[in-house]
Amino acid sequence: MKKVEQSIKDFISETIRTIPDFPKEGIQFKDITTLLQDKRALELTSYMLAQPFRHKSVDYVVGLESRGFLFGTNLAQDLNAGFVPVRKPGKLPAKTLSETYALEYGEDQVEIHEDAIFEGAKVIIHDDLIATGGTASAASKLIERLGGVIVGYSFIIELSFLNGRDQLTQNVPVESILIE
Repeated sequence: MKKVEQSIKDFISETIRTIPDFPKEGIQFKDITTLLQDKRALELTSYMLAQPFRHKSVDYVVGLESRGFLFGTNLAQDLNAGFVPVRKPGKLPAKTLSETYALEYGEDQVEIHEDAIFEGAKVIIHDDLIATGGTASAASKLIERLGGVIVGYSFIIELSFLNGRDQLTQNVPVESILIE
């Protein structure tokens, strides 16, 4: 089974293109639009994201704006869970809670509807990529403020050299299909 999983990971990796110096010089942007165009890669990515969590009881998958929405809804459906978006400020129509987090140069913010997560709800946080972990960490704080319990983190790509997983809730599984 490990050989099969590795060949799936290799295939998924081959469908992702890297765009040098985007959005600024020195960044190697991981473009998943090429993965999304390939129906087999799309199917296998959804399968691989759900695998580690199939044995868990999950109430919600929280998808981070904006690429976390692309697979987050599939993941929620595969796990028989609801989907909750975490968005940039001003994008959600009802009353929200917000959390600010540090960027390399400055700050950013994410929001969640204040009625999105019920007390004790089991939550997986999903995004396409984890770099420094700022967005996922901010989402974790929002979920915990609402009384949710984070049972896992899910990513397609992890840029391990940026140590983003160190920013996440301790003793919670972090599952990444591709680790670079």
